[in-house]
Amino acid sequence: MYTDDNQLYVAHCDNGPIYMVGKMANRHGLIAGATGTGKTVTLQVLAESFSQAGVPCFMADMKGDLSGISQAGKMSGFIEKRCPEFGIENPDFHGCPTRFFDVFGEQGHPLRATISDMGPQLLARLLSLNETQTGILNIVFKIADDRGLLLIDMKDLRMMLDYVAKNAKEFTTTYGTVSSVSVGAIQRALLALEAEGADLFFGEPSFNVFDFLQTEGGKGVMNVLAADKLMLNPKLYSTFLLWLLSELYTQLPEVGDLPLPKLIFFFDEAHMLFKDTSKALVDKIEQVIRLVRSKGVGVYFVTQSPDDIPDAIAGQLGNRILHGLRAYTPKEQKAVKAAAQTFRANPNFNTEAAILEIGTGEALVSLLDEKGAPCIVERAKILFPLSQIGAITDDQRRDLIRKSRLYGVYDKSFDRESAYETLVQEQKQEEKRLQKEAEEEEKRKAKEAKEKERARSTSSRSTTTRKKKSTGQKAIEKTINTTATTIGRSLGKSIVRSILGGIFKK
Repeated sequence: MYTDDNQLYVAHCDNGPIYMVGKMANRHGLIAGATGTGKTVTLQVLAESFSQAGVPCFMADMKGDLSGISQAGKMSGFIEKRCPEFGIENPDFHGCPTRFFDVFGEQGHPLRATISDMGPQLLARLLSLNETQTGILNIVFKIADDRGLLLIDMKDLRMMLDYVAKNAKEFTTTYGTVSSVSVGAIQRALLALEAEGADLFFGEPSFNVFDFLQTEGGKGVMNVLAADKLMLNPKLYSTFLLWLLSELYTQLPEVGDLPLPKLIFFFDEAHMLFKDTSKALVDKIEQVIRLVRSKGVGVYFVTQSPDDIPDAIAGQLGNRILHGLRAYTPKEQKAVKAAAQTFRANPNFNTEAAILEIGTGEALVSLLDEKGAPCIVERAKILFPLSQIGAITDDQRRDLIRKSRLYGVYDKSFDRESAYETLVQEQKQEEKRLQKEAEEEEKRKAKEAKEKERARSTSSRSTTTRKKKSTGQKAIEKTINTTATTIGRSLGKSIVRSILGGIFKK
């Protein structure tokens, strides 16, 4: 519940109301507690209070329950009992202006990003790549940037990987060794991701994060992401939310400390963000969390246990609401003790024991004061929401989607010329060039063959002529020789007869 002095009434303890100071809301926060202890209701109470103050919020809706924030709540026995405790006589039940989003485009406006927007670091996490494969993915992105090739959707990245693998020798000197085995592993990971429907997330129009920073009628718009299906792929869910957070950090201008934040970002199921995440990426997340508050963004992690959050990040979460924890194992008991030590102790009760005792709707609350110092922890009851608790109907959801200012802006995707089209065109041109060279080579060989055939034919005729000439000459020579021999014989006989005849005559 928002008050006029930029304070948000969020809980009530024995000492009275507990307020969150508006200018300290961007110092981030933590909402933790075991399943069923009231985390979702606490999130809803905070979100609708920010909405009343004109601060838009983003939240992921795991089970559809948060969709009720769009509708006015109503009196119940539980609320009627709590009203006197909270000093509220006539609750002003109302809904908040709400827009629904869905990565898969089924229960809200589609949310898309380009491959380039996601970047190699987040994409490597999404694909569960090892260090070597991540290095190759970085090379692929670098080559695409150097060549001015746009990586928009998954077919662009697959084509780019294929292009780099086929021309690996050309790129080795400039960019480093590219292993075809690693490229194949990345391709397989992309196919697996596509089979899970993640390809619907990559494309255009890419989402503009400034569309989260909207108000209607002076109230901040609640941007609710349908996450029931998205949660089936925890890595896609957490990587997608991390991308949104990094986009806010990258695109929003520096504003310093404001009387109220520009946006509150609720990161539900936050433990998924840090599971199987490299230290380098955790360091990057820590940097984003630390600096994004100067952009006017407050980040509130919602998780089952405070120890789900790395220490470097947990140290930046100034506003803390801790619901009950369970301690059935030594590990859980250690977590409870550690959680108790993060609060500024209250002499009126044992913090560690209180964590195990508090019931549903109760919490240990420690918020920052106006100077940014944590207040003494209080055992308190969280306010009840003024909006509907529970899911809305499909018809109500569709009606709100159609009435949204974003209706039609992101619903239809388009595919402009990018790396895929460019490389396919280059491949076709290369094929035409090779085909032309092959045809020219074929013509050259055919011409050479004809010339050789002509030469063989000419040579054959010359040989035949020579053979015929030689045979004729031999015949003539034989005739001449025979004639000469005959004449010679005849002359010889004549001479003999003349000589002998003369002798005989004598």
